[in-house]
Amino acid sequence: MGENNLKMRLTKASTDEQMNNIRGLYSEAFPLIEQKPFDILKKKADDGVVEFLAIEADDGAFKGLAITALYGDMVLLDYFAVSASERGNGVGSEALRLLKEYYADRRFILEIERTDIEADNIGQRLKRKSFYLRNGMKPMPFLVNVFGTEMEVFTYDCEVNYEEYHKLYEVFGKELERKVTLVGQR
Repeated sequence: MGENNLKMRLTKASTDEQMNNIRGLYSEAFPLIEQKPFDILKKKADDGVVEFLAIEADDGAFKGLAITALYGDMVLLDYFAVSASERGNGVGSEALRLLKEYYADRRFILEIERTDIEADNIGQRLKRKSFYLRNGMKPMPFLVNVFGTEMEVFTYDCEVNYEEYHKLYEVFGKELERKVTLVGQR
């Protein structure tokens, strides 16, 4: 299936089915150490600073998730995953295009695990980095530690410095904000 033939949409999750699909894929797709407590994310969504988006086919079939954090003129694509059965079919690229369009009025930021250090999943990390670079994302010149995992920060069509990026974590409260630190410049 080619990317141009995909008919997809982003839907702000509002039904129990959408939230159950998102929660299931969230638990499956992200290492426990990288997961924020789901209840905190839901509370922050109620506060209007986190959004749960279902990536769906036009017929409503669940394809993936996007969980974003909003702060000022910035949006952090905090979690982004495509269902295992949908990977490799252009769903991720189309979903990322829709997300960049959806948040066109904000600076669009995301993090990936570092690709320049030894890791058991280095192949997966390099593939993820290649995906984001192919889809127009650009690495920022600093590295961060997010809850114990060293990450690279990417943006789309904008710049962000560490101080601005770090402010995004204010939406999660002081306890979680303190768990995000600067590793260094590159």
